[in-house]
This record gives sequence, C-alpha cells and structure tokens, in this order.
Amino acid sequence: MIFIGAENIISPLGQTAHANFKALLNNETGLKAKKTNLSEREMFLSSFGEPDKFSLVEHSIQSIQNSLSQIDFDLLKQHRVNLLLSTTKGEVQKFKEGKSEEAILGIYAQKIAKEFAWLAHHQVISNACVSGVLALVMAHDLIKSGDYDTIIICGADKVSEFTIAGFLSFLAISDEPCKPFDKNRTGINLGEGIATIILSKDASLFKNEMFKCLGGSSANDANHISGPSRTGEGLFRSISKTLKQAKITPEQIDFLSGHGTGTSYNDEMESIAFDRAGLSKTPLHSLKGYYGHTFGATGLIESAICLQSMRANTLIASKGFNELGTSKKINVLQEHLEKPVYTILKTASGFGGCNATVLFQK
Repeated sequence: MIFIGAENIISPLGQTAHANFKALLNNETGLKAKKTNLSEREMFLSSFGEPDKFSLVEHSIQSIQNSLSQIDFDLLKQHRVNLLLSTTKGEVQKFKEGKSEEAILGIYAQKIAKEFAWLAHHQVISNACVSGVLALVMAHDLIKSGDYDTIIICGADKVSEFTIAGFLSFLAISDEPCKPFDKNRTGINLGEGIATIILSKDASLFKNEMFKCLGGSSANDANHISGPSRTGEGLFRSISKTLKQAKITPEQIDFLSGHGTGTSYNDEMESIAFDRAGLSKTPLHSLKGYYGHTFGATGLIESAICLQSMRANTLIASKGFNELGTSKKINVLQEHLEKPVYTILKTASGFGGCNATVLFQK
C-alpha cells in the first residue's frame, strides 16, 4: 500500500494547504485584473505580482520544508528518498535575462535539491499540463516497484511573459474570470503557485491523517499538438486503465476533480470522456476559477485540495459555473457540498494530447 499526505500549497490565496482550502470555502479567488506589457487590455491573472517577479526556487524550497514539518523526519532519514519536480517552464524568464543555463529545468532542480543533501535522487517531470498528476502516478509506481521508500513531489510554475505570449497567440486567454464547463466560457486565465505532496510506503511517517494513493495512468490522444481529441479518447483510456488496475468501479468514485480550463475544446472533450467512463453523474469541479491555470503546479495544487476535501468531508464548488455548456451532461458543483468523501479521481489533460489520472482513497 502507498500512502499520501503532508500536503502544502503556496499561492496568492495562502501559504499552507489548509489556508488555501479555507479561502476556497470563503469563495475567494486569486484572479485579479492586471495590466501587462503584452496586451493593451487587462487580463485576469492569479499571481504574486508582476509576471516573472517571484522566486520559483525559494518558494519551492519553502513549500517542501512545510511538507517535511508534517512528517517524522528522523524516520525519513532512514528511507531511500527521491524528489520529483513537476514544472512546465521553470525559470524560463532567465533566457530574457541572458542567463540561459539557469533556465534549464535540470539546473532549477539542482538548486532545490542542494538544500536537501540527504536526498538519494531528484528528477524533473515536464509534460505540459499533466506534469503534476503524472508525477503522482510516477511516484506511486517507483515506490511500488521498490526503487524508493518515500518520494517528495513539488509542482511549481510562474506566470511569465513567455507563457502569456504563448496563450495570447492561441487567442485562448479570456478577458474575464474563466468559467470552466459553462455555456458562456470564453477562455483561460493563467496562474502561478507551488504545491508539495509526500508519498510513502510507511504510514507511520505521517504525523497527521494520511490516505491511500491507488495509483494511476497516462494516455495520449495522438491527435494534435494543442487540440484535444474530439472523442476524449486519451482521457477515457487513462480513466479506464486507472479504475481497472485499482479494481474500482465508476460508482465507487465520490468525487471527480477535473482539469476544466474554461476553453471551448478542453471542457467539451472532458465531458465526453467522463460520460464514456460512466462518470456523468459524479460530482465534479474545476479549480481554475480560483487559481487560474498553474501549468506544472496544477495537478499538485488541485490534488492537495482533494486531500483537504477528504479531511473535511467537504467538496469545493466550481467557481464561475452557472449553466452547462458541454454536449454531455456532467454534474458540475455550483455550491460547496458537505458529504462523506472516500474516493476521489483526479484528472489532467494538456498540450500534445497528454492525459493523466490518479486515485486517492481513505
């Protein structure tokens, strides 16, 4: 059995996972209208300040240290420990500053790993928007295979001129707060943040309540470099494989934490995949209305909120949603819901047709 817990989130909404969860319960959002040098109009961003300004390395170290405070560190030192860093672009702004080497993801990872000399190894997982969920799947499998006893996963990305320019070129950025799965959705908002989660084969490592990570899987649409499959094929296959290998039926899923970018094609694809997988009645949300899209940090931030929901037996509403705007009926939460939560399925989809899913259970 693989256990999961000791979660942390650093975002514009707070410095801990609990503070972030409390902010969501209060319907707070990090999205604010901000002016950038790349567009004449304001855009909604969830950021710590101006693009490129906050230190990804410093905040990543802070987030990892927060998670380490939630475990028995003396016991951890007896484990074989790996650090997985999930990021899409890392310190990409270093190119503009003339510091090209520092923009390399491996260099970013080395700076962080240097602060934790007792680590056996560190690795970077960078696969577009599924990086965080994929890192959770990989961590589960590495522990299950006996390669490591414990794995620390840190997901981190920042709002940068590079990423803003990229999504502007796709005409995908909304000029209002995003509305995932809504009939009147007009596009994506960007965000930044860091999250850390620890997985271990040893339940006694965790000081607080931990849960089971039942593993997951990934699958690719093989469809288009930026557009998802119109049939949801890759996400459907990932969900189906994840449920099959965990011996979980769709009816056993209490909650579905979707990707939900607020773009036309993504939300439609997800609705089709969820319907095909027998999850159309399962309560679900997207957290993009609170955090924006945080790239490689997305899967970790949203998974940390899943763990908080299991602790509190409270599901978070999908902010910005009013009227269903997908071809398949799905059960998008419009209000926070208190109910027993035992099993959660977390999904992610991204550029290149990549899809990943992971299961958490009490």
